Amino acid sequence: MPTARPTRRGLIAAGGALALARPALAQTSAQGDYPNRPIRIIAPYAAGGGQDITARLLADPLRLLLGQPVVVENRAGASGMIGAQAVATAAPDGYTFLLGGAGETAVNQHLYKEKMSYDPQRDLRPVTLVVKVPNILMASMDAPFKTVAELVSYARANPGKLSYSSSGIGNPQHLAGELFNSMAGIQTVHVPYRGSGQAVTDIAAGRVQYGYNSLASGLSLIGAGRIRAVAVTSRERLPQMPDVPSVSEYGPLVQYELINWFGLFAPGATPDPIARRVSEAVAKALEEPELRTKFETQGLLPQPMTPDDYRRFVSAESEKFGRIVREANVTVDG
Repeated sequence: MPTARPTRRGLIAAGGALALARPALAQTSAQGDYPNRPIRIIAPYAAGGGQDITARLLADPLRLLLGQPVVVENRAGASGMIGAQAVATAAPDGYTFLLGGAGETAVNQHLYKEKMSYDPQRDLRPVTLVVKVPNILMASMDAPFKTVAELVSYARANPGKLSYSSSGIGNPQHLAGELFNSMAGIQTVHVPYRGSGQAVTDIAAGRVQYGYNSLASGLSLIGAGRIRAVAVTSRERLPQMPDVPSVSEYGPLVQYELINWFGLFAPGATPDPIARRVSEAVAKALEEPELRTKFETQGLLPQPMTPDDYRRFVSAESEKFGRIVREANVTVDG
């Protein structure tokens, strides 16, 4: 029986099917040998801050687990939004990640709204939480207070005379101060910086009297006796600093709590297999006691999550920060 010859219409249909299949096949192939070149993690604040430290502590373990160099790049500015925007517009191929904090991924949309150039929920894909970060209320050694009660008492008697630093307008450190002021009924002046490093340095120099920052960013100065750790912003004391009380231990502020967190985000369209691969690598890295100790020593509490769990976590945190912004009447000018 003679073999049927393909018709012109059949050839066109087959060609179209192959053309449609090629992107999917190429994507599958690309994911199958992922990663095959260096990976970049963008820290959206200056060197020396908590996100920078977290990214750099994580980079080498990920290099070993993923088999490719992991490079940390600082892209500071605009309350973390410059770095976040760089990731939001990057190719969704698993080679660019954001070591994001609550500010640029769960807070800023409540402050900047239509002024933002990216939509965190659409343009950034949660990959995994890395650490939770209780902040420290740090004071200069010459500040006119040593405790939370003394801070509140002095500020009430001297409205507008105390200034506090944070690593940027509208981020969790700023909101920690605004929430404190609102709940305590005091007026102090917020002085924003482009990162935690300089914010903490200026506390030590006495240019501002106090500030809210991660323990990681102020650890060396606290250890050297150049900054006083007054309180932690979590409900519980930090195991690394058992003698430092929580803000909520001061009776009138018993309901006070505000923490930050750092985690990995990818461009929004990054495929599931890549997100899972990196999430699993981070979880594996954080199983190592030596790495966990390095994080915990600096007040960074490892708590990896799956991509799905992390997405739910970020959504809930965004709702919480939105309530705080509204209740504390926080606004951003410009």
